[in-house]
Amino acid sequence: MSDTSMSRKSANSLNIGRLLLEGRAFFALIAIIAVFSFLSPNYFTVSNFLIMASHVAIYGILAIGMLLVILNGGIDLSVGSVLALSGVMAGAMMQGVEVGPLGMIFYLPVWGVVVVTCAIGALVGAVNGVLIGWFKVPAFVATLGVMYVARGVALLQTNGLTYNNLSGKPELGNTGFDWLGFNRLAGIPIAVIVLFVLAVLTWLMLSRSSFGRWLYASGGNERAADLSGVPVKRVKITVYVISGVLSAVAGLVLSSQLTSAGPTAGTTYELTAIAAVVIGGAALTGGRGTVLGTMLGAFVIGFLSDGLVIIGVSSYWQTVFTGAVIVLAVLMNSIQYGKGARRS
Repeated sequence: MSDTSMSRKSANSLNIGRLLLEGRAFFALIAIIAVFSFLSPNYFTVSNFLIMASHVAIYGILAIGMLLVILNGGIDLSVGSVLALSGVMAGAMMQGVEVGPLGMIFYLPVWGVVVVTCAIGALVGAVNGVLIGWFKVPAFVATLGVMYVARGVALLQTNGLTYNNLSGKPELGNTGFDWLGFNRLAGIPIAVIVLFVLAVLTWLMLSRSSFGRWLYASGGNERAADLSGVPVKRVKITVYVISGVLSAVAGLVLSSQLTSAGPTAGTTYELTAIAAVVIGGAALTGGRGTVLGTMLGAFVIGFLSDGLVIIGVSSYWQTVFTGAVIVLAVLMNSIQYGKGARRS
């Protein structure tokens, strides 16, 4: 065999290996669907896919915000707690806001609840961004502290209890909160449509705007980006604000689906969001990652978890399988990006 043919075969095998490595989230999703469709006749149905997609919407919305943070070279451990805080704040407003001096209870319309809840998420995100961007607090430490504060405020707000029956009352003008979690448009759950719209808007922002170029540049090499005129601090604060707003949106969607809001909601969701981003091929060191990959990562986790439930696997084993997928994804990321780093 000639050296030319051997080099061609070697190049082809490298190309196939690279294709499998870069498209691992897509191939993993196809494999999950194939395996669970074989194991359960109830898995491969349109109604089940729509139900699973509505569950994935929560993780996916959080993962979009986490992607932006990770692209910037940071991490946000507070998203699960912000989800819970946003949910209980929305629940409190749906129960009525008492005006102390007047002794009256004021009921906000649902759109007002949504706006105020998103503003709360933005405020928490801004605190993260200022701590990290201006005061140079390590992202892990800053968001860990905010995670505990947000969860503590949620517990204080509810005294550890849960707000139930958030569907509202017509005479109070606050009905429609459950529309986000239960209604469908052309047969597709509203939560899935919200996820799709947010994903498209984020893709447009990353691929077509100056902010997207700044984000990739500052995540890849913050010092070089700063010297090139990129407003590094403003970008850093902005991504944490967006992450906070998206956490609030996820909290609204989850509370709407459950028609209740509790302070323990979203526990460990921050890890699920990070896992979705990593499975989707983003580098934890920043500067590399895509919205499509992150969405595929979220669907891999969601479809795997729901599939294990459908075939009756113990919840303990679900945790084991999910953890194994995350470790495998991190290992593949290390292989993909580590070689490039060593070559450079």
